[in-house]
This record gives sequence, C-alpha cells and structure tokens, in this order.
Amino acid sequence: MNRKVQSTIRKMKDADGNYLWQPPVSADRIATLLGFPVAEAEAMPDVAANSLSIAFGDFKRGYLVVDRAGLRVLRDPYSAKPYVLFYTTKRVGGGVQDFDAIKLLKFA
Repeated sequence: MNRKVQSTIRKMKDADGNYLWQPPVSADRIATLLGFPVAEAEAMPDVAANSLSIAFGDFKRGYLVVDRAGLRVLRDPYSAKPYVLFYTTKRVGGGVQDFDAIKLLKFA
C-alpha cells in the first residue's frame, strides 16, 4: 500500500476499539497491520471506488524474481572525446509464481 492508504488504515479500529495498525515498538522494527508486517509501495493506487489499493500475502512464495547472471559492458571511445564511456546492462525480470499466495483488497 502507499502512504495515503496507510493514513486511512491507521484510523480503522476493530470491534473492541483497538487500532488495526500498530506502530513499531522500536527504531529497528516495522509497523504491523493485524500482526503482519507492512511494506510501503508508492506505485500502488490510492483508495477509490473499485481500486486494488492493498496487496496482502506471502510475497516470498508468491512472486519470483529472475536475475540473470553477468553484466554486459559496452565501451564507447567515440562519443565524449577524450573520455571513454562505459554502458552496462543487466537482465532482471519477475512475475507471479503462486496466485494463491497474494491477494488484492478491492475498495468499494
């Protein structure tokens, strides 16, 4: 979730009047939502009608990051004389591996 969604969630309480959001107890800890750790992702949408603003799940099991070994280096001695420029690229990808491990919360 992003920061605006976090500010909305921080105000929510359960049936007993306890906040669903718990701030970290020390500087080296992270905040929790219903006992689960919270990660901030600014690319997630804000709360709106039919928006999928919160992703919840086990991302280690549900998402696979593919990191190809090695770098490609291109040497360019011509563009910025008398200097030599180097361009490096690395191939990285990823995708959902287990759709049951990650769920999106839809707001009405």
